[in-house]
Amino acid sequence: MHDFSGRRFLFLLGSTRTGGNTETLAQQAAAQLPSDVEQHWVRLAEMRLPAFADVRHDGDGSYPPPTGHARTLLDATLDATDLVIASPLYWYAVSTPTKQYLDHWSGWMRVPGLDFRARMAGRTLWGVTALSGADHSDADPLVGTLTKTARYMHMDFRGVLLASATRPGQVTTDEDAARRAKTFFTP
Repeated sequence: MHDFSGRRFLFLLGSTRTGGNTETLAQQAAAQLPSDVEQHWVRLAEMRLPAFADVRHDGDGSYPPPTGHARTLLDATLDATDLVIASPLYWYAVSTPTKQYLDHWSGWMRVPGLDFRARMAGRTLWGVTALSGADHSDADPLVGTLTKTARYMHMDFRGVLLASATRPGQVTTDEDAARRAKTFFTP
C-alpha cells in the first residue's frame, strides 16, 4: 500500500462539457486513491477567468493579487500537494480553459510577496486526457506542455494517463486505459 498521508489532490477539469471522457477517466483513476486522501474537483470552464494580459514588461512588471475566480483557483492551487490537469486533447494541445488557467500562472509568479513559483516547487503534477484515435503520440504536444510546465516550476511530473475515446462515454470501452487508471496515482 502506498503512503498518501497528508496529500491533497486538485483535479482541474479542462473540458467545456461535463461528464466527458477525460473527466470519466480521471474519476476512474481517483477512485483508486485511499478514502482519506482529500480530493477537490474544479471545472475550469465554470470559473470565468478574465483574459490573461501579459504586462510583465510594463512598469515594474508586477501583477496585482488576483480576485474573484482567479483568487479561488490560486488558493486551491496553493492548497494542493498534487495537481491533476484533466484536459481533453483539443487540436493536439490542452483545452482553452486549461491553457487560460496555466497562463494565469505567469501573472501569479509576478504578484509581489506571493512567491508562487517557489511555493509550487516540489508539488506533483499529473495529466489525464482522452483523444480521438488510437495513436497516443497525437497527445505529445499536450504531454510536452505539462512536462515543461513541471520542469520550469520545479514540480514532480508523474506523466499523463491517456485513453482513446471520441463519443461521450466511449472511454469506458478502452480496457487498457481502465487498467492503467487503477495504478496511475502512485507516490
